[in-house]
Amino acid sequence: MAAYSTALATGNIAALSLVAALVCDIRDGLLGSPVLVFHVASLLVVSLLLIAFCRSRERSHQETSRLRAISQAAQHVVLRPLPDRIGDLSIASLYQAADPLAEVGGDLYAAAGTPYGTRFLIGDVKGKGLAALDDTAAVLGAFREAAHQYATLPELAAALEVSVRRHVAEAAHTDADAAERFITALLVEFPAEGGVLRTVSCGHPMPLVVRDHRVTALKGRMPAPPLGLAGADPAAYRQDTFRYAPGDAFVLYTDGLAEARDRTGAFYSVTGRDIARGTAGDPQALLQQLQDGLLRHTRGRLNDDVALVAVQSAAAR
Repeated sequence: MAAYSTALATGNIAALSLVAALVCDIRDGLLGSPVLVFHVASLLVVSLLLIAFCRSRERSHQETSRLRAISQAAQHVVLRPLPDRIGDLSIASLYQAADPLAEVGGDLYAAAGTPYGTRFLIGDVKGKGLAALDDTAAVLGAFREAAHQYATLPELAAALEVSVRRHVAEAAHTDADAAERFITALLVEFPAEGGVLRTVSCGHPMPLVVRDHRVTALKGRMPAPPLGLAGADPAAYRQDTFRYAPGDAFVLYTDGLAEARDRTGAFYSVTGRDIARGTAGDPQALLQQLQDGLLRHTRGRLNDDVALVAVQSAAAR
């Protein structure tokens, strides 16, 4: 019982056990016998050890709860929850950290309604968990400001590159390995007129498209290098344009999904999978199905953070 109860409850039970042992020994005529002393001493030692164990477990649980609360607060500040809707787009997001105590780390996403359409950023910082939080915060802050200022995705990508390089240069004052930092990123834009999707990839996987309950990957041109390693000239970034039909849904993801392995080392394959019909028009249900499949494949053991964003036009409902 000590494995589950509190220190107070364990102490009360120990006291009752000691009284019961004394009553039994006295009834058996052991009053004044060394046996009585041995029984009492043994019960006291065991009881004190159990109480100490319970107090240690309670302190550990409290510390874990505090760390989780801090991590959740950091997530809401750095990785703000995405709205359910922007314009005519239904949106859902999901974040699964590899660190069980972390709520945010090296994977990131953001969305912004701008004069040029609804824009999304999804990315993956070199590293994972809380150690990558510094770079995550830097690129998200840069996107939230720049997304409203630049008319095209190549211009936006070039602006993010400048911001990331400035951040890395500042970090180099305290981190000798700062020059090795980089961030893969995918910029996605849904213009207000609808029916068209634009993307610019900086070393990041292209979106998945769910069409007729099947998952396939969009294929773009050669991506630019990751942020921090690319150039500040918009001409260095190639924009891809895709048309989509009512009923199509798009999933933006990080490599924690595509590179997840099972115990045999086999990768988790998303493309070609059937998606349940119950997810039609429900981005959150779509992400939940993908997450369930991922956790089944890895048996709940992730080696990298996973971020997912699902986007669907309201016209598809």
